[in-house]
Amino acid sequence: MTFKGVRPILYGGREVWPLIEGGKGVAATNHASSGAWAAAGGIGTVSAVNADSYDALGNVIPQTYSGRTRRDRHEELIDYAIEGAVEQVKRAYDIAGGKGAININVLWEMGGAQRILHGVLERTKGMVAGVTCGAGMPYKLSEIAAQYGVYYLPIVSSGRAFRALWKRAYSKAPEWLGAVVYEDPWLAGGHNGLSNAEDPLKPEDPYPRVKALRDVMRDGGISDEVPIVMAGGVWFLRDWNEWIDNPELGSIAFQFGTRPLLTQESPIPQQWKDKLTQIEPGGVLLHQFSPTGFYSSAVRNPFLNALEARSQRQIAFSTEHVGDHQCQLDVGVKGKNFWVTQGDLMRAREWYGLGFTSALKTPDNTLVFVTEEEKAVIRKDQTDCMGCLSQCSFSSWMDSETNSTGRLADPRSFCIQKTLQDIAHGGDPDDNLMFAGHAAYKFGQDPFYSNGFVPTVKQLVDRILTGD
Repeated sequence: MTFKGVRPILYGGREVWPLIEGGKGVAATNHASSGAWAAAGGIGTVSAVNADSYDALGNVIPQTYSGRTRRDRHEELIDYAIEGAVEQVKRAYDIAGGKGAININVLWEMGGAQRILHGVLERTKGMVAGVTCGAGMPYKLSEIAAQYGVYYLPIVSSGRAFRALWKRAYSKAPEWLGAVVYEDPWLAGGHNGLSNAEDPLKPEDPYPRVKALRDVMRDGGISDEVPIVMAGGVWFLRDWNEWIDNPELGSIAFQFGTRPLLTQESPIPQQWKDKLTQIEPGGVLLHQFSPTGFYSSAVRNPFLNALEARSQRQIAFSTEHVGDHQCQLDVGVKGKNFWVTQGDLMRAREWYGLGFTSALKTPDNTLVFVTEEEKAVIRKDQTDCMGCLSQCSFSSWMDSETNSTGRLADPRSFCIQKTLQDIAHGGDPDDNLMFAGHAAYKFGQDPFYSNGFVPTVKQLVDRILTGD
């Protein structure tokens, strides 16, 4: 079948290619990549998630925290986030040179999301065309976007989610709805919106789900000219030939999150870029270790393997001598009120003998066994929490008056701010969370990248437009 090709769409008052650069969390997308994407005629996306600021010499300013309390550190985090995002937008806008468009991306569940959005949009008027936002139900997104005269592009994984947003809030600001991003919860990298009704092990065809989303949009009176942006699993546009100019679906645009990681302008460190070309099919894991509580997709590496192994060294306990819990636990804990099954007692003793000598309580009345070194890192990371999420299962932080979820901090998770900052600024990709979409293995198969070729963003966009 011959590739149809795509036509420009009208966005932000100018014609742009219906190609959107994914926002990609902490510092994995910045002014250099997003400015170049816009300069190539597409919609570049500056990540406004704890973005980098620079000193007078152009060096990245490390985000260090001196506040004594979590609330103090949270305020520092918000200041860093606003300053960094403003700096990134200004630089991206300059690089774009009046071509394409610049969006910013935020996570609704990040700490201080609304304050950060206000802070950035107030200081970048005329530069930002739109705001993409997912990871939660961003009801107030439309209200904030309308206040600054920018588009809003909610990221959803189902027509049902969009219907709830539309009915409750978005129908009051329909003129600023720039697009609706459909993010495939089985294939997209990073956090995604897999619901309790969906099986993480049974991916669903995106076509009927996107058709259902368009039906919901039509029910709300939304024009077919408002694009649905297909995100997650998008590599070759020729694979989506039947979606283009399809009257069932209306206007369709495409978001690329993983492919732009491997460009000359991509800000990620070389070590990370090298790892991308070595990913095998099935090398990206859809997992539930994130402290956000969302499913997310990341590269299988020693960091993820260690989290899996930690959760497997887990047993249930009772504080009373009841039912099957007839044995008193005698390793890993202090005190005598831990009752476990005979089988779990034997497992716990085995783990203890292997060096996993500390048992840490989880919020689910279980114990996980870790080494003393692991325990020290977990406790330090929990203590150093700076409230990067609206609520965090790992540290039990919550952006509320009490600054606590009221639940026990969960040692099966990790500090997401720490690891994402580390991998983005030169940390070993094996020792950190490495987000990627499930199609990342194609770096090793796509002839475009043969012999170690790394394209510029312009070369990548031109290649995408050919269908490849």
